[in-house]
Amino acid sequence: MTKPIDTKATNEARRSKPTSKGSPPNTSDLADPEFRQGSGGETHQFSEADPDHQPLTTRNGVTIADNQNTLTAGDRGPQLLEDFVMREKVFHFDHERIPERVVHARGFGARGFFETYESLADITCADLFQRAGEKTEVFVRFSTVAGNKGSGDLARDVRGFATKFYTKTGNWDLVGNNIPVFFIQDAIKFPDLIHAAKPEPDRGFPQAQTAHDNFWDFISLMPESMHMVMWIMSDRAIPRSFRFMEGFGVHTFRFVDAKLNSTFVKFHWKPKYGLQSVLWDEAVKINGADPDFHRRDLWNAIQSGAPAEFELGVQLFDDAFADKFEFDVLDATKLIPEELIPVRPIGRMVLDQTVDNFFAETEQVAFCTQNVVPGIDFTDDPLLQGRNFSYLDTQLKRLGSPNFTHLPVNAPRCPIAHFQQDGHMAFVNPKGRANYEPNSWGAQGGPREDPSRGFKSFPEPVSGTKRRVRPESFADHYSQARQFYRSQAPIEQQHMVDAMVFELSKVDRSAIRERVVASLLNVDEQLAAKVAEGLGITDLPERLPPALEPRDLPNSPALSIVNNGPQKFTGRRIGVLVDAGSDAQILAALRQEADAEGATLALVGPTREGIRDSAGDLLEIAEKLEGGPSVLFDAVAIVLSPAGAGRMAAKFAARSFVADAHHHLKFIAHDAGGSGLLDAAGIDVAKRDAGYSVLDDDASAAAFIAACRALRHWARKPG
Repeated sequence: MTKPIDTKATNEARRSKPTSKGSPPNTSDLADPEFRQGSGGETHQFSEADPDHQPLTTRNGVTIADNQNTLTAGDRGPQLLEDFVMREKVFHFDHERIPERVVHARGFGARGFFETYESLADITCADLFQRAGEKTEVFVRFSTVAGNKGSGDLARDVRGFATKFYTKTGNWDLVGNNIPVFFIQDAIKFPDLIHAAKPEPDRGFPQAQTAHDNFWDFISLMPESMHMVMWIMSDRAIPRSFRFMEGFGVHTFRFVDAKLNSTFVKFHWKPKYGLQSVLWDEAVKINGADPDFHRRDLWNAIQSGAPAEFELGVQLFDDAFADKFEFDVLDATKLIPEELIPVRPIGRMVLDQTVDNFFAETEQVAFCTQNVVPGIDFTDDPLLQGRNFSYLDTQLKRLGSPNFTHLPVNAPRCPIAHFQQDGHMAFVNPKGRANYEPNSWGAQGGPREDPSRGFKSFPEPVSGTKRRVRPESFADHYSQARQFYRSQAPIEQQHMVDAMVFELSKVDRSAIRERVVASLLNVDEQLAAKVAEGLGITDLPERLPPALEPRDLPNSPALSIVNNGPQKFTGRRIGVLVDAGSDAQILAALRQEADAEGATLALVGPTREGIRDSAGDLLEIAEKLEGGPSVLFDAVAIVLSPAGAGRMAAKFAARSFVADAHHHLKFIAHDAGGSGLLDAAGIDVAKRDAGYSVLDDDASAAAFIAACRALRHWARKPG
């Protein structure tokens, strides 16, 4: 399992193969020396220098022999502190931006609590998991990864999901994403990944987008990224709300009990209200109508007394499972299907408080993967090991002082005692004469180590030759990518095709586009063919030779959003288009049914004030029509008098309101007057499918809300 991959022959084959059948022999970029450094995600063992390139060096001028792998003790062992190549590279990367974060710059935070369901003393001595019903204060920061602080919320991107638990034995930071895998296997490649994803350095754009040459050039040369690419090209990368997305710890960690017995653990956050994403056309329009859409959604939900709630679950397994599992549990580009190890719920998190000051809390909060408490420990996952170095260094640069834990949002809620002193902005210094240990000052000598209660690392045996190498068990880059794609519902698969075609259509170099398609052939031939067709590639390129041949794995139904719909409309928002004279009885029935469902009703009108219903009552308008398009809502209703329908039919914004709702497969309700607006928007009776409801009494309002529980009327989508 741990023999290193010898990929010299594979790499030579890649460089010699043409990218597509019939291409002129001198145009294949796989044969172009410019791309010989493309790792493909595997170990490099080139023995000769590349005459076409200047040698890569450290900042001190030392030529680098391997820029792909961190130095470890053994093929799967821990990383070594002496690896100056990795430390310098990541250190410099961490300090590229001031003052905003290099990644996860655009974030939104909330406070709340975590409640433990039951004692887990049999598998971990972590204090917060010892007593059923115990509540622990938490702070959560949701974020996008690639964009700057001013980018839009609905970018196609990974979403950060970082949780700080203020436990009685110190702060535990579970720093994850809404996707359970990552692009790379070794942290030494993280600067390259983010450089490729960020705006291109010679032009400073595109912002918060991966639809450009640099990103896809990098991806096409890193097959280990292909599993993650499937996820970011799926609907998971454009969630409807922070409240409607999952979170994952990504890595394999350890639970350690009081006797230092270890259990492997993967962490999962499951949203109480279920998963939901938007369509790409919706995402584009939401970014235009309200670039703060996700922030506003969470703020409004908490302010209205409907907190976001997630359940924390774990996948627990031992060494026996890890040894027999077909992939390496230390490989962050892989997941363990829930069908193999079900997720066990162990607690719930309720986010019921907004921050008092955005800068003081959301901007200054500092998460570090190294922040664990007794009972939770690391594994030798090379990406996790690198993150443990990188995050602390990043916080030092970003917040300007090693004393960032003095800031209230970062300060532990338990007693602290140490001899660390001074430094920039030291709010608290040790008292007394002794500032060192050991000392002979007795009770006045300050704190001492505590072997009985202190943190103990799991005593895992470590040995091996120092090498820069990827283990053979990390070499299968395509099987789980294939599993993810084939586990999606047909409509989700089409969305992935559409996303890839859109992204690659923004890539200028045809050779890069063809190389991506060549890699996709290892995932699924129909997927590759559809992407090629969308791009106008008439002759499929030859398949990119994989390090290991991909396998057909069983589908994992848990990976689909559509096939795991919540079947409830709780926490969603209905936009109701109204004008003077709208039927008061129907509006009252809609509001009553929405309240009973736990949904929100928002009225959209031609003005914010002065609109009265058929009973003469003044209506509270949430959105002016031109500023409240239907993309901001999960379902829509049209309640208009005949005269109001006539006035609305003359407005482009009103016609677009219903036309977009129809195009975005939303459930639509209308009364007799609203039918006239639908006609004006080109949606006559013949086009009104089962996703439409006629509102004429209280029962019809209840039926409409019940239909909305499906979230979208997928049958309206052609094909």
